[in-house]
Amino acid sequence: MKKPYKYEKHLPRYYNITSKLVDENVEGGNADKIAIYYKDKTYTYREIQAYINQVGNALHILGVRQDERVMLVMKDTPEAVASFYAAIKIGAIPIFVNYMYTADDFRYLLNDSRARTLIADEEFIETIEQWREKHHYLKTTVIVGKPHQASHISFHDIVNRCSDKLNVAHTTTDDAAFWNYTSGSTGTPKGAVHLQHDIFTCIDNYAVGVLGLTSNDILLSASKTFFAYGLGNTMFYPFGVGAAAILLPDRPFPETIFETISKYHPTVFFGVPTLYASLLQVADAEQKYDLSSLRICTSAGEALPKEIYFAWKKRFGLDILDGIGSTEILHIFISNHPGDVKPGSSGKLVRGYSAKIIDDEGHEVPDGEIGTLHIKGESIAAFYWRHHDKTKASMLGEWFNTGDQYYRDKEGYYYYCGRGDDMLKVGGIWVSPIEVEEALLAHPAVLQAAVVAKKDANNLIKPKAFVVLKNGYEPSEALGKEIQLFVKKSIAPYKFPRWIEFVQTLPMTETGKIQRYKLRER
Repeated sequence: MKKPYKYEKHLPRYYNITSKLVDENVEGGNADKIAIYYKDKTYTYREIQAYINQVGNALHILGVRQDERVMLVMKDTPEAVASFYAAIKIGAIPIFVNYMYTADDFRYLLNDSRARTLIADEEFIETIEQWREKHHYLKTTVIVGKPHQASHISFHDIVNRCSDKLNVAHTTTDDAAFWNYTSGSTGTPKGAVHLQHDIFTCIDNYAVGVLGLTSNDILLSASKTFFAYGLGNTMFYPFGVGAAAILLPDRPFPETIFETISKYHPTVFFGVPTLYASLLQVADAEQKYDLSSLRICTSAGEALPKEIYFAWKKRFGLDILDGIGSTEILHIFISNHPGDVKPGSSGKLVRGYSAKIIDDEGHEVPDGEIGTLHIKGESIAAFYWRHHDKTKASMLGEWFNTGDQYYRDKEGYYYYCGRGDDMLKVGGIWVSPIEVEEALLAHPAVLQAAVVAKKDANNLIKPKAFVVLKNGYEPSEALGKEIQLFVKKSIAPYKFPRWIEFVQTLPMTETGKIQRYKLRER
């Protein structure tokens, strides 16, 4: 069986992620081992390798060149896996993006990345192409499903005609491999450029070092591959150790998750706190569903309230290993460990990473004091695409400024205390209050608006809006619901404010800036 690679010792200068994670699994004895479970089908390592090679040849036919971006708007499917790895194998740069985005979001991302090729599931293409005339660089659109226009190319039509043999591109450890888009304090998405070697730090130090993954494991991630968290869980970790992944294209409703666990018997489940809270609401789940296969549950994306940890442990007898990762650092760099869980904390440093907590003057603070968390490790992105100032501000030599406020106790456990800026993390997804405020202000009744974080009944962060109405409008429950629905339709639905509080004025500085911290204090 193929053994995982150790980054420091076993990565040659010239290599390619797909060769290491896919081709060498086939060559190393895993050819007939199941790599993917998908609905009622399975794909062996040999079969997924052939599929990847066919897609890579199709991309060659379409004129995709080395270092060129390929945008993927796809659910978690075998087509998505093949497209991602095929692009890397030919030296192109795949970019998974959130398929819940709006037409404006897609227009921005296509233009910012300058992607000439788009591969999208049929159900998303209508939204993507609302601004088709303003897509400055997009030349080729490939549809998984039925093409909507004569100019579209059918994914399966072109792929099925291609050879399943493909030469790997001449790439090195320092070549760009893929991008992940994230959002900063202004809400503008930024492309974090990850290199060919980045993933092996995560495989070696978290997947193997913390989770103890082996080729006997079966992994299920509720978090999708357009998140860095889900990308590692589904794409990198199973292939890195010769294990198997369960692809779940559907939304991770609680019953869907429980049914999937009962059907496929995964050994490791990756979730987020909001989902764990929803799973706990399913009555008699421990009697209805078989969770006996699970040995580890993990959580990331937002801080896991200890109430959820204890409730899960009591009902299902399983620990949840909470941790913190980021798009820029690719995956989890601080985590609770098996047999070493401190509920309410993010855990301890994952091996291979260093951390320091600094004050506003740049000095490290002693244990117990809150400061800004900085991380050093080999999986940090090289830079932000076309965001030079943000790169300089966040990527400080070997160190990355996470923007998260943390303190460390004397035992070495880290505790999350919020963001240094006003960003919110809702269901594991960063949300800019400015974007939500702009959507609120587009409603005819809204004069001013401010959005802050508020904890719900499960102690999870959600957006709350403080709204000043225009003259002629009176506060009411009906108006509040109308405004919520208006926002939900104008931006990605998960960003809408769960509460609206009507106020006479908003606290502001003398220069007219909203003092959100005063609203948070309420």
